[in-house]
Amino acid sequence: MSRTTIADVAREAGVTKATVSHALSGNRPISEETRAKVLAAAEKLNWVPSQSARALATRRANAVAVVLARDPEVIANDSFFPAFIAGVESVLTETETALILQVVPDREAEERAYRALTHGRADGALLLDLRDDDWRVPFLDDLGLPTVLVGAYEQPTAFSCVRTDDAAPVREIITHLRDAGHERIAHVSGPLDYVHSRARADAYIATMGDDTLLREGDFTAASGRALTEELLALPQRPTAIVYSNDTMAIAGLSFARSQGLVIPDDLAISGFDDDHLSAHLSPALTSVSSDPAARGRAAARLLRADILGAHPRTEIVDCNVVHFRESTAAPSAAPPTVSRRTP
Repeated sequence: MSRTTIADVAREAGVTKATVSHALSGNRPISEETRAKVLAAAEKLNWVPSQSARALATRRANAVAVVLARDPEVIANDSFFPAFIAGVESVLTETETALILQVVPDREAEERAYRALTHGRADGALLLDLRDDDWRVPFLDDLGLPTVLVGAYEQPTAFSCVRTDDAAPVREIITHLRDAGHERIAHVSGPLDYVHSRARADAYIATMGDDTLLREGDFTAASGRALTEELLALPQRPTAIVYSNDTMAIAGLSFARSQGLVIPDDLAISGFDDDHLSAHLSPALTSVSSDPAARGRAAARLLRADILGAHPRTEIVDCNVVHFRESTAAPSAAPPTVSRRTP
């Protein structure tokens, strides 16, 4: 198949090639109706200008960015990030767009990074690790940088958003544990200022009612081990622990076994994000596959459209699947793996 060209876009929109160029560059006055027709045609044909043409006509960088204010250790050990980036790259390669990944230590450095992006380094950004009342959302809006929010951001925003349901899998796991006879069920969350950690913790609290044992972790193995030790030292220890990621869950499982507990007979354990090792542990770990690659693809597609001038929109990615494995089986009745798609 031949590569889509500006002539194809012009033919689809019913305008001249010059009009397509002017509509995208903004260097000549073009009616909103005509510009909308050009953008719709470009999106339909999955077309953006070549890198050289874009640089000349629109002064774009042909790059998008992800800025992460996280401990590099967490990034290195969290299975979400490489899969998400792979999904993003699978879309960006279609238009030879580069991905800039920058890790920063604090807010001041993060602000500098975003300001630098607006000076020709990138055409847009993907915003991860969303927080309640996230300062970055109005900040990026003021900078005028096209941005896609990855997460269930609840505040008003002019940006496109990729959303998933982080609450339903937690409710499903707790229901499964209760059906197996567990009443003392604890939850080790991620940082509660993250919207996805809060959504999981809120689902746990709402499902458990007054019988809650919530501990806030930071997604590291160290916090998973330390909080498991704290919970197991309680006079009435939990008989099940639901962790907010697999790294903490695996560390907790290892510590529990070092104390002589049998999983799941003495303690049931579940994780989140379904690390590639989780199904191969002994016992295999119940977890939630969240398909970060699918979220990455959706975010990159939305950002590409936004850079071309499309109206912001929200896309819901139905990707969370609970994989029930031996680590949450009823005592002495470990069933084979069952996968269920959350409603």
